Amino acid sequence: RHPLATFFHLFFRVSAIVTYLFCDWFSNSFVACFVTILLLLSFDFWSVKNVTGRLLVGLRWWNQIDEDGKSHWVFEAKRVPTIAASTEAEARIFWLGLIICPVIWTMFFFSTLFSLKLKWLALVIAGISLQTANLYGYIHCKLGGQKPISRVTSRLFGPTDVPKRQSRSISEDGTEEHGKIGTR
Repeated sequence: RHPLATFFHLFFRVSAIVTYLFCDWFSNSFVACFVTILLLLSFDFWSVKNVTGRLLVGLRWWNQIDEDGKSHWVFEAKRVPTIAASTEAEARIFWLGLIICPVIWTMFFFSTLFSLKLKWLALVIAGISLQTANLYGYIHCKLGGQKPISRVTSRLFGPTDVPKRQSRSISEDGTEEHGKIGTR
């Protein structure tokens, strides 16, 4: 149902990886390669966080800062009664891309570290950070969207700690929001 979103979900991720691997072939400028890869990673982060997650799997997350300066993670899962076969394939593509790419960037981290190409280390750390932030957010959305969070947390923390740790609301369009409250 969303071929364009599926394409861009993988396009920026794969482009950043391919550019990282073959950048020396196309350009001798470290700065040009660094900026190009960082832009591709940023486009990927934004598109996955704001567009493809919502369209392909019905999940969304964001971080809010309240007046006291505390960081609040908000997780949203759209309630979908049945998933069609085409959206099942899109969901698989979404989750595979979301899981495999941080693993690849982690392998790049170790190869960069052991080959002592330390100037690339900042870029690889940025890749790992952006990819795992999306993975973290969507895993929490998925876990919160499958089960009522209050039931899960009440078993773990007891009934008195639940209001401090979780907030939950359902908006007008039928989406369920789960907010994990705490400092980051």
